Amino acid sequence: MAYFDLKFLHIIGSAVLLGTGAGIAFFMVMAHRSKDVAVIAGVARIVVIADFVFTATAVIVQPITGILLADVQNYPLTSSWIVASLVLYVFIGMWWLPVVYFQIRIRDIAAKAVAENRALPADYYWYYRVWFAFGFPAFFSVLLIFWLMIARPQLW
Repeated sequence: MAYFDLKFLHIIGSAVLLGTGAGIAFFMVMAHRSKDVAVIAGVARIVVIADFVFTATAVIVQPITGILLADVQNYPLTSSWIVASLVLYVFIGMWWLPVVYFQIRIRDIAAKAVAENRALPADYYWYYRVWFAFGFPAFFSVLLIFWLMIARPQLW
């Protein structure tokens, strides 16, 4: 595969990761703020689908295109900025996987509340608060990876 094809796929993948993450966060927060159980259930259902279709796909594509790009450009995978990026990528995954679980729980709890015509139970609010908190380390780590990819600093 040609360098520019790989670079294109890598940039698109990073845009999908950042954009989908930010979009999901925005829509979940806005749905929560609406206090409308049906809106929360509908948005959470779509968010879970989006995370699997877009985020999960990009999560798979990114390391593959990144490693291939490093090889094409003769960057050793032991370069400090690459190592730091890979460590951050794993770190992000450690936050993202629970977030996916929390989104599924939020979706299911909200759907049940709609089906039973009830208010959201206390566990919804717990899952939402934890989901919200877990997004920050992942989001800022993605931004840090962007910086590492652009600056390619010698860290050690």
